[in-house]
Amino acid sequence: MEILETEKSDLSGKQSQEKSSELIDLYQESFKEIEPGQIITGKVVYVGKDHVMVDVGLKSEGSVPLSEFTDDKGNVTVKEGDEVEVYFKGINERDGSVSLSRKKAVQIRTWEKIEKLYEKGGYIYGKILKRIKGGYTVDVGVPAFLPGSQVDIKPVKDYDRFVGKTYSFKIIKYDPKLHNVILSRRQYLEEERERQKQQTLARLKEGAVVYGRVKSIMDYGVFVDLGGIDGLLHIKDISWGKVRHPEDLFEIGDEIKVKVLKFDKEKEKIALGMKQLTPDPWESVPERYPVGKRVKGRVTNLADYGVFLQIEDGVEGFIHISDLTWSKRLKHPSEILSVGDMVEAVVLNIDKRKRRLHLGLKQIEPDPWDVVVEKYPVGSVVEGKVKNVTGFSVFVEIMEGIDGLVHVSDISWTKKIKDPREMFKKGDVVKAKVLSIDKEAGKITLGIKQLEPDPWQQVPEKYPVGSTVKGKITHITDFGLFVEVEEGIEGLVHISEASLERIKNLSEKLKVGNEIKAKVIKVDPEKKKLGLSIKRLLEEEERSVLYKYSSGQKGIMKLGELVKTKQNIL
Repeated sequence: MEILETEKSDLSGKQSQEKSSELIDLYQESFKEIEPGQIITGKVVYVGKDHVMVDVGLKSEGSVPLSEFTDDKGNVTVKEGDEVEVYFKGINERDGSVSLSRKKAVQIRTWEKIEKLYEKGGYIYGKILKRIKGGYTVDVGVPAFLPGSQVDIKPVKDYDRFVGKTYSFKIIKYDPKLHNVILSRRQYLEEERERQKQQTLARLKEGAVVYGRVKSIMDYGVFVDLGGIDGLLHIKDISWGKVRHPEDLFEIGDEIKVKVLKFDKEKEKIALGMKQLTPDPWESVPERYPVGKRVKGRVTNLADYGVFLQIEDGVEGFIHISDLTWSKRLKHPSEILSVGDMVEAVVLNIDKRKRRLHLGLKQIEPDPWDVVVEKYPVGSVVEGKVKNVTGFSVFVEIMEGIDGLVHVSDISWTKKIKDPREMFKKGDVVKAKVLSIDKEAGKITLGIKQLEPDPWQQVPEKYPVGSTVKGKITHITDFGLFVEVEEGIEGLVHISEASLERIKNLSEKLKVGNEIKAKVIKVDPEKKKLGLSIKRLLEEEERSVLYKYSSGQKGIMKLGELVKTKQNIL
């Protein structure tokens, strides 16, 4: 050290070549146990702005660029006092300084690590730096190549999403001479999945409660990754309630708790359940929702035949369309309800087999038909507005939601009505008589004509058999004449009763609108039939004239007058 101090003091000026050589010799003597190309361990004694001083136990510290001690974000990874491995390059012959490299040491150690991992089949961490032709460049301490086909197990749509991320890889090829490294993330994932699979299979059993992640969602259920092996959570085992589609409840990647229902280790098939983690609500439904109890529920579905309500998770109620309202004939439940509506209903029946409560909405209110029966008994007269008119009937609202039906045959005693729409329109106010009430069927039959007496009941008295009537021909058929004797009262003159002579075609002698006289030969008020005869009236007149003529009565008709009388009849 005395010589060294003398040399340092004398170097205030220009040093001679001889003295420099002497100094180098002294340093080389101190390094006799370390050869260039070795990796040695040193201690960081100073961290500067652009370099790091490392003491490797020699006469002098070595300087290493600070960049070799920073990560990819520029953060310094060492501090004073840290022990680090460095690569000894040698001595600078010009000034005798120690030349070290942290980067070189890391590279050498990395290659040693890669070689060992390759031989043992281990895994290595690395960061995917960028995409290149055919794959990626990966930083594992040294540059490595990852083929695009080896980046994932599943088909890849977006290759760029892997760039900048760190993963574990399997070394599938290593050339120590060329220092070429080929990696596979896919092989690592496959081996890791198989390892997890075996662990999972070893601990699984029926009845076990396990956690897993949603891997895929199908119409019929959810596939759950339990750790290297998938189990199926069928849609029917998701909830005690109705599930429209699994995607309404799950997203890929969700962690869920499930129960192992069935486990076939040989076939590696696992059936899972989620609803089985909670008690079946239907076990206590009969006690909690007895018949007659009022319940509240949310409308979940509208069908042509009724409404489905969710009373609670796993408990569903159903209201038939006939039990929705007392006062309205519904074509579809959507006329009064919508999905999402909260409604109150009464329990009518419990179907435990179908796991369904039969409910009634209208039963919340009193039955209006009880009012109808009491207020409008058969025979009473009602007044209401026409709600609808069809080709065969008129519907009259007698109270809110309660319609009575007037059939076309009950509109008039006398008029022949082909279509009620010719006489009535919606909104007309009409009176009618209650003819019948069917509470069970919810039907009321009304009659308008029944407000007046049936004119046919007076026909036997007004037109007794044997009497003579006058009328107008309204219709001529092959079998006879229809004659109106008064409004609504028609009689029939059969062709055999139309003349003294045989007539083949009545329309040749008679026309619609002609007025005639005839004798009443038959009266049936129940069937509304009146039989008439021109022939018998002619015979009677003829007999009367002949009788007067033969008896020599005063004022007897001459033959020409008799013929004229026949003409007047027709």
